[in-house]
Amino acid sequence: MGTEAVGPTPEQKMQWEEEGYVVLENALHGAQLQRLQAAFDKATVECKEDWLQRVARGEAQPTFFDIPDPLERDEIFVDIVDHPSWFGLLQDFTGGETLFLGPQVRSVPVWPVSYTGWHPDVPLSNPLHIKVQIYVEDVSKNSGEFAFVPGSHRAGSGPYARPKLGESMPGHRRLPGRAGTAIVFNSYGWHTAMDNATTTPRRSIILIYEKRTPEKVRPDAFKAIARLCTTPERRALFGMEV
Repeated sequence: MGTEAVGPTPEQKMQWEEEGYVVLENALHGAQLQRLQAAFDKATVECKEDWLQRVARGEAQPTFFDIPDPLERDEIFVDIVDHPSWFGLLQDFTGGETLFLGPQVRSVPVWPVSYTGWHPDVPLSNPLHIKVQIYVEDVSKNSGEFAFVPGSHRAGSGPYARPKLGESMPGHRRLPGRAGTAIVFNSYGWHTAMDNATTTPRRSIILIYEKRTPEKVRPDAFKAIARLCTTPERRALFGMEV
């Protein structure tokens, strides 16, 4: 990390605990955001044809496309994993035991309805599971923006139904944002991508983390980028040391 990560403000900590998410506007900006956009563009061009062929063979979903092995394609995808805009928050929320599980560098083609419905990612019995959703380009309302039900991460909340229409979920909050916005959210909470009523695909990056437990540490999982993990902090984050 080029800049020291800092923990959440009291307001962010309160929102995290009560509502289950924190929005970080302008988390990425300037040359770094441009570099990320360029790397995303390049990888998409390199991988699109293979994805289309797999869709035609029935081997891949047509409703979203994840760039394979992004960490090995460009160092910028590694550098954002412990980016100071959100890494200090993750460390605070996990008690300094943040473990990176993997990325999803995702394009969502224009489709009549969202590729996913309302859901939590893990049960409350799972160790704390956190995702960071990064908007690579501007995401306006009704363009597939992320949405979350505040407070749905807390024990005793709900029960929640799975409405067929994303907009029918009671109490949900839509979270559009400019390019470079990052949304840190508790994966116990109910969330979705809203329908995209525009003619522009939505592009974002989802970084997946969890509070470290021995069974989730896989020292060889990220061996392809070991040369970039030269500090104890980064090696711990990528699970290269038990």
